[in-house]
Amino acid sequence: MMRPLEGLVVLEFCQYLAGPWAGLRLADMGAQVIKVERPGTGEACRSLATKNLMVGGDSLVFHTINRGKQSFAANLKDPDDLQQVKQLVKRADVMTHNFRPGVMNKLGLDYDVVRQLNPRIVYGEVSGYGKEGPWRDKPGQDLLAQSMTGLMYLNGRRDSPPVPIGVAAADAICGVHFAQGLLAALVRRGKTGQGALVEVSLVESTIDMQFEALTTYLNDGHRLPNRSHGFAAHPYQGPPYGVYPTADGYLALAMGSLPKLAVQLQLPQLKQFVDSRSGFQHADAIRDLIADRLARHCTDDWLEQLEAADVWCAEVLTYEQLRQRDGYRVLQMEQQVQRDNASVRTLRCPIRIDGQRLFCGSAAPVVGADNDTLTRELQDA
Repeated sequence: MMRPLEGLVVLEFCQYLAGPWAGLRLADMGAQVIKVERPGTGEACRSLATKNLMVGGDSLVFHTINRGKQSFAANLKDPDDLQQVKQLVKRADVMTHNFRPGVMNKLGLDYDVVRQLNPRIVYGEVSGYGKEGPWRDKPGQDLLAQSMTGLMYLNGRRDSPPVPIGVAAADAICGVHFAQGLLAALVRRGKTGQGALVEVSLVESTIDMQFEALTTYLNDGHRLPNRSHGFAAHPYQGPPYGVYPTADGYLALAMGSLPKLAVQLQLPQLKQFVDSRSGFQHADAIRDLIADRLARHCTDDWLEQLEAADVWCAEVLTYEQLRQRDGYRVLQMEQQVQRDNASVRTLRCPIRIDGQRLFCGSAAPVVGADNDTLTRELQDA
């Protein structure tokens, strides 16, 4: 299958997660993504070990976000290397970076310079907090973005301290937004022939990720979210929405009719809460009643009964339980990527094109692994 972005050349000067996340998606779609890295050590994420797990000299987290790419090692402060990079710029369709404001200007690779070299280029920048205002020079990092945007007060229980999401959520959503912006600019270029400057920031993406919660806050008298007192749940959703213990695990209940649930759980007390207002007013008491009933039987028993009655519910799975389920296996989300004698079990791209899954067997590159190949291509161009 020909992938949609085959023939597209992307120069990636990004480090860590958000920018490389977007590059990963472009590579999955068929783009030639070339990481421009410092010689020897490469980009900083190569040494950012998750649980100190390393594969082939690079961190496991680096492998998760850079598979299917090429590496071109260059010292951007060396005139000869910089000239080679500028030759790559001339043949690129997209160029991305996440340096702090002003760094690319000093290197002579800012947007104004680059678009003189290549007027059709789509030039993308990821920052922590944008290029203006008092936060512009603060370090852009996932946990810091979560901490500064109110996100941590949506998680956990009412008496919990601020609770961060346990994955790099700010990086992930910013990477998604970045890929969307780059692709949109490429579509426009196809119509007009014009390049573009695409900008995203961790903090703006993390704020936008909370559009549901913030829109509620802005239109509800600026009342802060009220986290559940006993069952971690969406702070703006009334019961039964929540996660409840069962006799042998946990069960998640989504939006649903309390009177219908009253019948299934044999809780006639719930029938009095026929409107959403009363449900919100007595949310804690309602969730306590539901929790007490669910704790008396096993998860599978409840699933069998509630799903048959079209009550929206799901078992709460660990990673190991997830991988044992046929529903997971049929998705074929896992793949093996290979680099020399090292291999990594990781995930595939979640997007399908014409019904086909997008697998990639190539692991993240060694620093400078593609210098010779790319140099020859420049000489032959």
